[in-house]
Amino acid sequence: MDKWFEEKLYPGYRTKLEIDKVLYEGNSEHQKLLLFENSLYGRVLALNDIIQTTERDEFIYHEMLTHPPILAHGAVRKVLIIGGGDGGMLEEVLKHRGISKVTMVEIDGDVVEFSKEHLRFICNDAFEDERLDLVIADGIDFVEKTDERYDVMIVDSSDPVGPAEVLFTQRFYAGAKRCLAQGGVLVTQNGVPFHQGQELAGTISFLRPLFRDTSCYVAPVPIYIGGLMAFGWATDNVTLRQTPLERLRERFRAAGLDTRHYSPEVHFGAFALPPWVRALTEPKK
Repeated sequence: MDKWFEEKLYPGYRTKLEIDKVLYEGNSEHQKLLLFENSLYGRVLALNDIIQTTERDEFIYHEMLTHPPILAHGAVRKVLIIGGGDGGMLEEVLKHRGISKVTMVEIDGDVVEFSKEHLRFICNDAFEDERLDLVIADGIDFVEKTDERYDVMIVDSSDPVGPAEVLFTQRFYAGAKRCLAQGGVLVTQNGVPFHQGQELAGTISFLRPLFRDTSCYVAPVPIYIGGLMAFGWATDNVTLRQTPLERLRERFRAAGLDTRHYSPEVHFGAFALPPWVRALTEPKK
């Protein structure tokens, strides 16, 4: 009989992927891990029965959470990643040669070790880069206690259930604000707004009192069923979201990036929100 992976993330809605071969199945200290092969998406990683990333489309997600804040800022030297245990975000950030330090805070050290062994197709050799400062800790504790300040902070969390739930709270975002250098940018994973609109609306409502400019941008990530995926955006530099296209092109060329989804044009267009998405980022009247 055929074997299928079934995801039940959205109430009233289920999705299935055929499992061609189970590559790994087990438990870390914090969560259940499953890695399997699928004929359409390649290798698929699921944590606690929720798909996190796939071999075929991970580049869209990782490029779109990494390059917009870094290229909009234009002078990033230090980056903080909360979560991202698969190493894909880390690998993408490290492509920017001007970045001198990347602090990655991951609550589950077992996932990092798992990624080094099984997910090299995502992280490559990112965990061996000398610019990495890997911290195994709870993200909320780190942002409330660290003395470091960062130009860009990326919250690469799973959905707001289990260990990641705290990363969607007002307390966490207040800690995130204190970690940013002047003019720094915070970006967040905020799910698929067609199914998870309250997740995006809740995040922006917490960020709005803390930052002068809050919004989101979007990208289509095929494995996350429901259309566009939203990425929260928060900064005190109100000019960054309107960075001119030609300036983005200049910075992109200077960075020497080889991307498959991100481009300056895609970056510029990602902030053009459909009205129904934009409504989720605006105060309720």
